[in-house]
Amino acid sequence: MGNTVFSEIKFWLMMLISFVLPFGLYSVLMMKRAISRQTTLLLGFALVAIAGLDVYILKILAAAAKLTPSLADDAVFVSEVSLALYILPVMFGGLGVNIISHVLVKHLDEANERFRKEHPDE
Repeated sequence: MGNTVFSEIKFWLMMLISFVLPFGLYSVLMMKRAISRQTTLLLGFALVAIAGLDVYILKILAAAAKLTPSLADDAVFVSEVSLALYILPVMFGGLGVNIISHVLVKHLDEANERFRKEHPDE
């Protein structure tokens, strides 16, 4: 282990997962004119997975920061400031769950409407 968590590959992996990956997904999907239900659902699950990976890596980095002599690590990962690091995964996780629930509710509404058309007497 180095003198600081910021030099570890886990930190840069967290940056990639937290910023590049989700915003890359958003950019690709925003360029499309039409998106299928499956793609939308996949985006929702991807955002939830990104949030989970992000929290997992944050926990690992917080534990590693306690073992390094660097005070900068402690200031970011062990202090109250670390709470701010969890805002991004919470946002992505919440957005992902919202997208998943939107797709499922839309599907159930359409299935319910088809059922009413096929069974008008019920």
